[in-house]
Amino acid sequence: MSIFLQSKLPHVGTTIFSTMSQLAAQHGAINLSQGFPDFDCPPALVELVSQAMRAGHNQYAPGIGISALREKISQKTQELYGHFAHPDTEITVTSGATEALFAAIAAVVQPGDEVLVLEPCYDSYVPAIELSGGVPVFVPLRFPDYSVDWQQVENKLTEKTRLLIVNSPHNPSGAVWQPQDMAALTRLTQKYPFLILSDEVYEHMVFDGQPHRSILSVPALAQRAFVVSSFGKTYHTTGWKVGYCIAPAPLTVEFRKVHQYLTFSTATPFQHALAAYLEHQEHYLTLPQFYQQKRDLFASLLQPSKFELLPCAGTYFQLARYRHISDQPDVAFSQWLTKEAGVAVIPVSVFYHDGQDHGVIRFCFAKKEETLRTAAERLCQL
Repeated sequence: MSIFLQSKLPHVGTTIFSTMSQLAAQHGAINLSQGFPDFDCPPALVELVSQAMRAGHNQYAPGIGISALREKISQKTQELYGHFAHPDTEITVTSGATEALFAAIAAVVQPGDEVLVLEPCYDSYVPAIELSGGVPVFVPLRFPDYSVDWQQVENKLTEKTRLLIVNSPHNPSGAVWQPQDMAALTRLTQKYPFLILSDEVYEHMVFDGQPHRSILSVPALAQRAFVVSSFGKTYHTTGWKVGYCIAPAPLTVEFRKVHQYLTFSTATPFQHALAAYLEHQEHYLTLPQFYQQKRDLFASLLQPSKFELLPCAGTYFQLARYRHISDQPDVAFSQWLTKEAGVAVIPVSVFYHDGQDHGVIRFCFAKKEETLRTAAERLCQL
């Protein structure tokens, strides 16, 4: 008997991140595509996980996260952004930031609701919207600086707009919001009743002395927002999949209804370890300098190459144009670069729903110095 199955995501296949990482492995290429470090997390953090396991913290954690971790998140948020999030009613620990993003969208988007998406964007946003029956409405960021055209955003707002998804520091571009962006968004919230989902997973990777401008730092924005953060990004532990979401109590109630059936709870020993390690504020306070050194090293190494580097104000991604090397579409060029030059990258067109191609690729520089030097040496030979 044959069974007909209609896909809920007919246009979705294997993610470009998995595809390029697999291609890199097949061809022995240096993997600067997927966004993960090739260096270890702090040894003390690993020891804290081991201690938590030996202490018996190996069963289900509370669905919303252990209290010690939620309290530390609350303290950190108030110190950094001047926003008090109640640990019991406004903070939820999640199985990575991607789960938090999905749960927030699923919690508030009803069939037919419109969700504004600023492109290029992280690839999980749109499938989550579509699975909830929502309608993604796309607003392109300005090229080549990837700044927000707030007039275009306002033009796309309608009575059906339920949610606006924002992301700063921005993946894939590395753009960082300025005071005028916060002011423009605040003005829009005074005129329209939409909610905000703010993806702030790279909050501790802002360079050149700039601050991270969190949605939580503006009360008018915080009162209608889900703000998502990532321990994986901050502590070089992407494989642990631990993140969290901060939202006002009424939004958190709805968020937790989805979260409890999506993953229920997050790995217990990791939570205990992170709660203890958050005492070491110097780690996240010095992270901007740590990654800026890598950004600057990689840029200097690529200076003799034919690549044109675009400004990178945050994240651990560097965009580059390759028009002086090839006129291929960016997907084809990325595949060629992986196979022939031995360096895997991500084509930026995959971050657009319509495959908009500006001839730009994305490098991840969250790598050891020797990795970056070897990759740059290959890239400079093109």
